[in-house]
Amino acid sequence: MGRVTVRRRVLRIREGAASHRPDTLAAEEPMEIRVGGRPLTITMRTPGDDFDLAAGFLVGEGVLHAADHIAGIRYCLGATGGGGGNTYNVVDVALAPGVAAPDVSLERNFYTTSSCGLCGRAGLDAVRTAATWSVAEDPLHLAPERLAELPDRLRSAQKVFDSTGGLHAAGLFTADGDLLCLREDVGRHNAVDKVVGHALRSGMLPLRETVLMVSGRASFELVQKAVTAGIPMLAAVSAPSSLAVDLAVESGLTLVGFLRGNSMNVYAGAERLRPEPVGAR
Repeated sequence: MGRVTVRRRVLRIREGAASHRPDTLAAEEPMEIRVGGRPLTITMRTPGDDFDLAAGFLVGEGVLHAADHIAGIRYCLGATGGGGGNTYNVVDVALAPGVAAPDVSLERNFYTTSSCGLCGRAGLDAVRTAATWSVAEDPLHLAPERLAELPDRLRSAQKVFDSTGGLHAAGLFTADGDLLCLREDVGRHNAVDKVVGHALRSGMLPLRETVLMVSGRASFELVQKAVTAGIPMLAAVSAPSSLAVDLAVESGLTLVGFLRGNSMNVYAGAERLRPEPVGAR
């Protein structure tokens, strides 16, 4: 298994004084996802929860919808360097009989990076994956006061961030603010895929009446991943993009940005946020 963090020697300058010291960095390595032995995509990720990452990516692509759609997931033997041992940067997903393999004939480049899950894709029509479940009618309702607590809960649950300061996080919460799953990665979209992949492999999809909380901004691909997993609300500590808002409105997802302290901007689905009755807690 690849390392989540690495140590590097740095020159540290503080108030004019210089010193050399070791520093802990978040690891970033490429991971190739294969389906049935056929290469599908390469993503730059932080090693760890790789099977969840592969499964979650395929949920977002509309390939997987249930745990029994997967016959198996494994690291490839001798995939690089000609050796016979495992390489932990190549993951192969075997689909169950009857599950259609992803179509890679589209004009799209499946190379993704830690900063953008859509790089090289031919156009928006190619990534508006038909969702298996509708989030528009999800009964989730949440008090703004409860939602405002989630960034601190997300941050306090991050373990690797404390030592590196360089990882994004995605956390799945109940309407009561209970944390169901948290994953960290150098890429926001990878962290979300790891959460969704865990949920898929645990038989939890669709993720009704849940909130996906992410560090950083809310991009189009994060809204798409939430919708394809059946998540009715996405909250971010920073701004959404215009396409993220458009897709949220189109799909019936509640999208919240700039969630900091007791302030937030609700860009779509405001009807799900209702003030908590006095004395409810």
